[in-house]
Amino acid sequence: MFKKLYKTKIIILLLIFIFSVLFSITLGDVRIPFLDTARIIINEINIFNFEINIDHIKKSHIFIVTNIRLPRILLASLVGAILSVVGTSYQSIFKNPMADPYVMGVSSGAAFGATIGIILGISKGILGFGLTSIMAFAGALLTTILVYNLARIGNKISTTSILLAGIVVSSILSAGISLMMIFNHDDLASIVSWTMGSFNGASWTQIAVIFIPALIGTLFLSSFSRELNAIVLGEEQAQNLGVNVEFTKKIILITASFLAASAVSVSGIIGFVGLIVPHLFRLIFGADHRILLPVSVIGGAVFLLICDTLARTVLQGIEIPVGIITSVFGGPFFLYLLKRNKSKRLV
Repeated sequence: MFKKLYKTKIIILLLIFIFSVLFSITLGDVRIPFLDTARIIINEINIFNFEINIDHIKKSHIFIVTNIRLPRILLASLVGAILSVVGTSYQSIFKNPMADPYVMGVSSGAAFGATIGIILGISKGILGFGLTSIMAFAGALLTTILVYNLARIGNKISTTSILLAGIVVSSILSAGISLMMIFNHDDLASIVSWTMGSFNGASWTQIAVIFIPALIGTLFLSSFSRELNAIVLGEEQAQNLGVNVEFTKKIILITASFLAASAVSVSGIIGFVGLIVPHLFRLIFGADHRILLPVSVIGGAVFLLICDTLARTVLQGIEIPVGIITSVFGGPFFLYLLKRNKSKRLV
């Protein structure tokens, strides 16, 4: 009974995602009919050798769908899925409802690296990634390593220490970014734009490069679902159940941070995705990570896809950074969580 209910909810969620993709492609400065969009995508995929007639569709529309909107929409969905599954993992191992993908200072590290890349202004890159993305990825990983080593006590990871280390390192890096902005006025607009998040330069190459690591990382985190369920109940109880708590925390922390770094390197700083989606889907599907992690992937993809669509369509001719849109949703939700946790402590 319950399994059928979960399957039904997951199928509905997948259908919402597919419809959201198709509907998002139709929106923009150039409106493309929904049926034409579906025909173009089916013709491009064509795994079943369907004969789809697209001769009546404008070539400009085909180009827009296949080379501009579809890569952007899929990259936004992929980043949303990554940030959501990372947020779910962090909240579990930290046992902190406020934890999200940037609790380790990943965002500040990426922003610091990206700022250096923008200032250097070297146009060459690797595998379709410019210097800015490469530096952002390196900055995020190096910051994660630094925070991890600052918080480590012997062979153990202190949850409190890692949160405090993340805050302190983030503050230092933010100061460094501000200092570089002061001395590089010409690059100010580019730095601010990157730190607000955008999928404006999305390409099929970027999707291809981060898809495999994202898939492997997500499946790997999902394989620790039972351990996460035990850790949430309490570390002592998890140890009694045979879980190697410290090893599990380390491996999940490393994997999740790597995934977060890869996402931030192609999108810029996008907050609140890893905070909102895990909480929302805990209410709908429960706290069992065997179900929560997979549905968070789909939910994160849908949420960021909707936010990115609003970012590029809500004002005609003007694109709003997607990080602003996620903050509009995430800020009130964060305040709600604070109020809810405060009420629980008072009871």
